[in-house]
Amino acid sequence: MLTVVAEICVKPGRREAVLAAIQDLTSVVLEEEGCHKYQALVDHQAQVPWKQNLPDSIFMLEYWQSLRHLEQHQQQPHMEAHRERIKDDVLDVKIFVMETPAGAVPDSAVL
Repeated sequence: MLTVVAEICVKPGRREAVLAAIQDLTSVVLEEEGCHKYQALVDHQAQVPWKQNLPDSIFMLEYWQSLRHLEQHQQQPHMEAHRERIKDDVLDVKIFVMETPAGAVPDSAVL
């Protein structure tokens, strides 16, 4: 199982528009083969010295069965349409693909 964390950096004032586009897309993505989770998260606004504040970012938390499934997801027509829909609102996207280290106990809530 792969965990994907993607940071979508949006133009100031455009976060809600991009979130709406993600909301429209979510049910379709969750039906894709190999998708176990597809969830948008936003920064919790708290004024503490140890926390970064990212009010213009959206973070996607995704669980995919394999890299093949993730690559197929990226090539889906609905993903192409989604990227086209939000392209004028997005400044940058950073995608991190991670796995549980060998020997680590997996999170049973995910599996």
